[in-house]
Amino acid sequence: MLPPIPDAGAPPLVSPWLDVTQPLVDLFADAISDHQFIHVDPVRAASEGPFGGTIAHGFLVLSLLSKFAASVMQLPGEGEVGINYGFDKVRFLAPVPVGRRIRGRFTVAERTPRSGGTLVRFDAAVELEGIDRPAVSAEWLVLIFKEKNQ
Repeated sequence: MLPPIPDAGAPPLVSPWLDVTQPLVDLFADAISDHQFIHVDPVRAASEGPFGGTIAHGFLVLSLLSKFAASVMQLPGEGEVGINYGFDKVRFLAPVPVGRRIRGRFTVAERTPRSGGTLVRFDAAVELEGIDRPAVSAEWLVLIFKEKNQ
């Protein structure tokens, strides 16, 4: 069983690594109808693109925060409902090449009582293996409510 969302100031929670594969990138491209060659055409991306090969969509990398968070904490916890409230800040700091590994790092920056629940602000990052700076940095907001029958 995973731990609940930690308190503000607790040590960061770090997810396992995830391989960024071309099929994953292609599936995301199909889902959002963004088939730019730097994402879906390895041959053309290698010869014409600025990154030496295909890269993951920034929004794919950002969306994986949910997967990474679910691997390290109960989000929401038992008897709770969580909704994505948005982001106060998102930065795409480094491209994520296909074939590399990424993981999520989460620190609770703040927990604020709200009507019927709690607003949790995470300092979140997606780390790219072997690179010092994160690929994505974000201030992620999640609203946690108790289930009505609780």
